[in-house]
Amino acid sequence: MSPRLVAVILAGGAARRMGGGDKPLLEIGGRPMLQAVIEAIDLPDIAISANGDPSRFAAFNRPVLADGDFAGEGPLAGLLAGLHWAAGLGAEALLTVPGDMPFLPKGFAERLLPAPRAVISENRRQHLVATWPVGCAGTLRTCLENGKMRRVAAFAETVGTHYIEFPVIPCTSFANINTRGQLELARKLMPTTGRDDSPTGGDWREFDDDDDRCDRRPGRHRPAAGQSD
Repeated sequence: MSPRLVAVILAGGAARRMGGGDKPLLEIGGRPMLQAVIEAIDLPDIAISANGDPSRFAAFNRPVLADGDFAGEGPLAGLLAGLHWAAGLGAEALLTVPGDMPFLPKGFAERLLPAPRAVISENRRQHLVATWPVGCAGTLRTCLENGKMRRVAAFAETVGTHYIEFPVIPCTSFANINTRGQLELARKLMPTTGRDDSPTGGDWREFDDDDDRCDRRPGRHRPAAGQSD
């Protein structure tokens, strides 16, 4: 029998490159990104990790979890709040997903059990698209109290995370929307992507902050990191 899995959507980023505000509330394909993430997760119990006034998420009818003692410590603070919430529900594992991934593939959550597991796609580890054993909350709290760990990748290594390979087509599946340019591209792609994992044509490319490695148009090469097209 699979362990009981609940989920928390990490929606508390500052969105500096977007000009501030709540990225997950921006619309793509006529609905907020957050709604697309909720539907892709497809679990009964889903909370939203965010600080500030929780009423801005009231339309989603989900618990809103503040970072508490570790506000300002980044996504690991949201993970800890989520683990405590999951424990209160009697869950054994917690799924985390960023709130700015509107193209998540259907059925991805069930492939990330048993915890701890995380996504790897196109040789890129997605440390925040992951499951975590609820019992690791004590270890995480100690790490945060000691001030020695803020990187999610480091904590994933601490708990022995295994990485599960996901298909690279479409390579937008695990894309984050971080800039206005990426938002506009996502709005153009959404009408043709649908919610399946098969490309239907168009300009398939990854939303990458560092380079254009995942431009998949015919005849295009993949520049090495640090190079431009």
